[in-house]
Amino acid sequence: MSEKIGKSNLDVFSETVIEMAGKDSDILVITSDSRGSGKLWPFAHRFPDRIIEVGIAEQNLVGIAAGLASTGKKVFAVSPASFLTARALEQIKNDVAYSDHPVTLVGISAGVSYGPLGSTHHSLHDFAALRAINNLDIVVPGDNYETREAVRAAADWDTPLYLRFGKRPAPHLGGDDDFQIGKARILKPGEDGKFIAIGETVVRALEATRILEESNLDCGVISVHSLKPLDIETLEKEARNSRALVTVEEHSVCGGLGEACAAFLSQAGVATPFKIVAIPDEYTVTGSQQEIFDHYGISAQGLAGTMLDLLEH
Repeated sequence: MSEKIGKSNLDVFSETVIEMAGKDSDILVITSDSRGSGKLWPFAHRFPDRIIEVGIAEQNLVGIAAGLASTGKKVFAVSPASFLTARALEQIKNDVAYSDHPVTLVGISAGVSYGPLGSTHHSLHDFAALRAINNLDIVVPGDNYETREAVRAAADWDTPLYLRFGKRPAPHLGGDDDFQIGKARILKPGEDGKFIAIGETVVRALEATRILEESNLDCGVISVHSLKPLDIETLEKEARNSRALVTVEEHSVCGGLGEACAAFLSQAGVATPFKIVAIPDEYTVTGSQQEIFDHYGISAQGLAGTMLDLLEH
């Protein structure tokens, strides 16, 4: 199996919002100096009266989005994930989640997408911060298909939602008829180990399974595009039918997918050997996304090695 590389998920996000806005006049976009990085110039050109630019003012972005959503508008609030989920965390908690306004918060250039710009621009805290806020769902698409379906679902989602996107062109991972928020996708079955991956790490996990095939190991991949609500039913079933589990995420090892899975599985009494692959709790190295992934073992080769070690011990 090889993945066909498509567009960036941000490009698909933009195209899908434009498509929906052509049919629904209630759809609005708000940005914080992000129409370029958010691929929203085409939207602005076609719907100039339905895009609001607040400048570098993330707290205002979220407050305005909540106000518009309270009037029945379907609002996509777009901003770099590192700033949206740190500078405007209080507004996300109070104006959106606590007040129950169905805003779609769109965190762009997430994880280490901004690579060389360093830790100030890395978004390695957003899962941890937002998972702790009640009434806020979290969706992180792994490919163009998941992105398109997630954006379509977001427009009619009746509770607050956080969508997270990176910058790289995304592969086509297959399975174009099974997307549902809160339901993980089994992209590749496997009788030995399972990779439980999210966002732009999913393709690395798939590549790792091909490396493991050379060692006669049959490993699978689960795309957990919905971090919250977490698909605990699929997670438990797949964990009980695996010899080893490796979670993979472009986030701090603290408070993300790995810890969410570990907490659930331990309480469910599942004792399958388990390893979290994420960014360690340290000063993050500076480099491109791929260089950072390679450094921390979030590459195909690194993930294959982690799984092999877990299976052998």
